[in-house]
Amino acid sequence: MSCILVPVDLSSGTDRIAGQAATLAEALSARMVLLHVAAPDPDFVGFDAGPDTVRSYMAEKFREEHRSVQELAEQFRERGIDCTALVVQGPTVETILKEASKLEATLIALGSHGHSAMAHLLLGSVSDGVIRGATVPVLVVPTRKEKRT
Repeated sequence: MSCILVPVDLSSGTDRIAGQAATLAEALSARMVLLHVAAPDPDFVGFDAGPDTVRSYMAEKFREEHRSVQELAEQFRERGIDCTALVVQGPTVETILKEASKLEATLIALGSHGHSAMAHLLLGSVSDGVIRGATVPVLVVPTRKEKRT
């Protein structure tokens, strides 16, 4: 069975990206894996000594992200789609590519926020990084809001 890997950042575009992937999963009788890449812990927040409030905040944020991805996966399972949710910590692009390989994904479906050229220059682009490193086809779903005329 083919596998569609769907990296989601839980932003406002998540429903659109996951919806497009679900349509493909239904059409192809593929399983769908929702992947949320959580930011890695800063060194001072790990298991070593560090501010308790920061550690508590990061732990609660991680639990909240995990809950959100699980709820989204459940919505697709209710539609009859074989859907799994994963939350993995690490550098975003590298983690997506690593999970795609581990899962033997046949397609990666992710969003592009369409940030400005300056933001792209300073921050880079997850979608560009995945496209450059992927060994399988990548579907990029635009998530920026359409301009009204």
